[in-house]
Amino acid sequence: MSDPGAVLADLRAESEELDALVAELPAARWAAPTPAEGWSITHQIAHLAWTDRQALLSATDPEGFARAAQEAFAAPLTFVDEAAEAGARTPPGELLDDWRAGRARLLTALAERPPGEKLPWYGPPMSVASMATARLMETWAHGQDVADALGVSREPTARLRHIARIGVRTRDFAYATHQLAPPTEEFRVELRAPDGGVWEYGPAEAAQRVTGEAREFCLLVTQRAHLRDLPSLRAEGADAQRWLGIAQAFAGPPGKGRAPSGKGPTE
Repeated sequence: MSDPGAVLADLRAESEELDALVAELPAARWAAPTPAEGWSITHQIAHLAWTDRQALLSATDPEGFARAAQEAFAAPLTFVDEAAEAGARTPPGELLDDWRAGRARLLTALAERPPGEKLPWYGPPMSVASMATARLMETWAHGQDVADALGVSREPTARLRHIARIGVRTRDFAYATHQLAPPTEEFRVELRAPDGGVWEYGPAEAAQRVTGEAREFCLLVTQRAHLRDLPSLRAEGADAQRWLGIAQAFAGPPGKGRAPSGKGPTE
């Protein structure tokens, strides 16, 4: 993905969709708990605002970002939660304005960077398109937490393709975070897109296969739902089945994931 223009446009649209969910909420409603333990709606938006600021720093002041990252890594691995907790103390209206302004600055900064430039991050450096894709993934995932807290069902869009692609590309990373050797062969992944088409990844003849709805795959790799609650997802082969149990598209140590809701299939 050499041209980041399309993903930047999708990042803007994804952010605006989440914005619409919280824009008219009464201040008291921002304190509603989300499926992420200990995180309210306020924490979710505060986290996105903070991460956007870090991405903006990476795009505009790489050396400053490197210093900030070094300080973060020197502390216990709680700096993300601490940043969300600090941001959650901001009044909702002020926090919303801060998130809006920060994400607008980030979109402008990313659009101005050379597409092939590598931007520093907490993991490996990323291209402009990859940084925008990662921000879209986070916005969608934390937006799902907010939607769940509000009891809102969101319609899947073609923007899920960016998240699905990350989910497939981070297969080996998921194994590594669990100190497991990744399989040597490629997997075949076939996902039903929101428009009824199929998104295909990997060789057609691969023995290890994953199929299902794109939305459910994205919920799995962002750990917003347990596999038992995603009935369309099917794995053929022991390696593919194991992957579905550890899939993780986001950076960092293994996530806790979500417990089964008790409403989905048990097998």
